[in-house]
Amino acid sequence: METERIRIKTLILCLGAVIAVEPAARLGIGKDPVYSIVILGAVRLIQTGIMVVIVSAGGKSLLFIGLSLQGMIPGIKRGLIWSAGFGLVALLAGGLAYLMGMDALSMVRTPLPDATGAVILFFIVGGVIAPVTEEVLFRGVLYGFFRRWGAVPAILLSAFAFVLAHPVSPAIPITQIVGGLVFGLAYEVEKNLMVPIAIHALGNMAIFGLSLIS
Repeated sequence: METERIRIKTLILCLGAVIAVEPAARLGIGKDPVYSIVILGAVRLIQTGIMVVIVSAGGKSLLFIGLSLQGMIPGIKRGLIWSAGFGLVALLAGGLAYLMGMDALSMVRTPLPDATGAVILFFIVGGVIAPVTEEVLFRGVLYGFFRRWGAVPAILLSAFAFVLAHPVSPAIPITQIVGGLVFGLAYEVEKNLMVPIAIHALGNMAIFGLSLIS
């Protein structure tokens, strides 16, 4: 993986754009759940588009953030393999927690909307759109910037930023910590952003599914 592929200017522009657009996601708070989710999805799509434009405008191809048309299908396939392994480890950890008298589901359970239509939209936005945006930002851009200092610092720093962007109080954000580390490791190993995107999306879908039936 190339070092210094994401320059400080690109990093600042991407972070600035994401932060500038983020307040729009709050427009739906306290309103109809469907409206709120649609607004959030639109904001995430806009943020993704802006970051892609910024990276491209910097004279870099999207390969510099691990994206290419040729790598999409292979990346998804590799992501499925990683997800299967990750899921098996999570299942074993959950079983161990159960034997120790702990409620493992309480660590990952996510509040879902009541209406069926809102739940479907929640799965689409939270399970597909948001993971794409977050992986472009945290792995494609941030990891790509931190990678100049080595793989381990890049994995740890991008995971730390990922956790900070997902405040969970008062519980310890186990899901975000583990997820951030796994996504970074997968990106480092596979050199393909579609791999952590697939793991992230499938992980979110699994968490939402468990929250729906539990």
